[in-house]
Amino acid sequence: MRIKRSNAELRDMLVALMAAQGDDLVRVETVAVTEDSASSEAVQEETRFVGLNSSYTYDILDHAENVTTKQLLQLKTMQAGELDDRLTLGGQITAIADYQRSNREDKFGYLMRNPTSANQIGKDVSEAVIHSANWQTTARLTDDLTAYVELLYNPEQNFGSGTITSIGRNLTQIRRGYLLWGNLDKSPLYAAIGKMDVPFGLNDTVSPFTNSTVWHSFAGLAYGAKLGYFNNGLLVQAMAVQGGAQFQAANVPVNDTSVPSRINNFAIDANYTSVIDDTSSLMVGSSYEAGSPYCQDYPIFHFNPCTDNNPAYSIYTKGVFDKLTVIAEYAQTLDEWPGTQVPDPTRPLSVFEAEKTKSWGVGGRYALRDDLDASFEFSTFVAGPDDAPWERQNQWVAGLSYDLVDHVNLFGELTHVDGFAPLNFLTGGNFDDGSTWSDRDATTDLILLGIQAAF
Repeated sequence: MRIKRSNAELRDMLVALMAAQGDDLVRVETVAVTEDSASSEAVQEETRFVGLNSSYTYDILDHAENVTTKQLLQLKTMQAGELDDRLTLGGQITAIADYQRSNREDKFGYLMRNPTSANQIGKDVSEAVIHSANWQTTARLTDDLTAYVELLYNPEQNFGSGTITSIGRNLTQIRRGYLLWGNLDKSPLYAAIGKMDVPFGLNDTVSPFTNSTVWHSFAGLAYGAKLGYFNNGLLVQAMAVQGGAQFQAANVPVNDTSVPSRINNFAIDANYTSVIDDTSSLMVGSSYEAGSPYCQDYPIFHFNPCTDNNPAYSIYTKGVFDKLTVIAEYAQTLDEWPGTQVPDPTRPLSVFEAEKTKSWGVGGRYALRDDLDASFEFSTFVAGPDDAPWERQNQWVAGLSYDLVDHVNLFGELTHVDGFAPLNFLTGGNFDDGSTWSDRDATTDLILLGIQAAF
């Protein structure tokens, strides 16, 4: 009885202290206890100011899945009661070790590592590095308003000049950041404004680490405003996209420049998921984008201005059948990419006509156990006609992944790439003789081990 009286006095002191402070950052809920109760009096924390959710952090920072639906992922997590803290903080780090071999000097087509001669010399390369590190802050400002900021460090896929040890490739950026309005318990509508993924295509992969070629070709990142609707398996997203050359895979000229001074691009995506039974579902979807990145004239270079926009469309599907997950996607521009035609008729490469840009992929993943998956995926990028040096780049990936816990994944991949078709100077323009560094007969083979861990 003496211990119970002491506990009760301590509880009363805590409640009185919080009331005196008038601080709503932490609220204390008292729990009534009778003499017959087996437990002693408890002080429960009802709402915290700062919290961690490693599973949510892993999912929201994952580059492989839910690429274009991160806002919906957040709303579903909130609806499940897993983001009740005022601030949810978390980070993720991906470390890899790999060995690559090419049949061409200084030409490596593996796209998870920017294929630049400044970083990959000779026919054999190897590395043990941090591929990327992220930090996310999710702030529940009100029940309906959420702020999100994501920091990214990615020396392996950074557009900075120099090697992966140069300062320009080792800077941290705000990769995504937006204000999100929405509450699925109140309305199927939601909206976001800021820097986010463009709702175009699926862009997911079944591989544990390597993004599909479709992602590298058409996955957009841009400033803009998004409106979404989700109800009974139907998801519709529309985004007004800032014009000019955006961060990734979105470009509409503004007065014949790449300056992003006007909202003159947009994308719309719709998909429907049919639930077959408790373990199976089938989703089909389609997208349209007014301004794809494939609009530059010769010579092609990232973020160059275009004279006109080049729209694109995508169709995709995802099926989950108990332990088996399959995906398929096809994306294509509506018009030819002007820069894939060499304009000088005296150059030998001018015989190749301009081509519509295409990318497609198909893959499957099978759960060998609850914590062990095996996967295989093929994807391709097609930029030119048959036999052109820049005709295509194919990618095969066989993967195996093991979940140590739900927020730590160990993985291994075997990758084969046919072709070397970098976007910059794809069809030439960087050599005086008019040749190109693209090479349809170049091959790259890769073995990779890694770990992706969130906290």
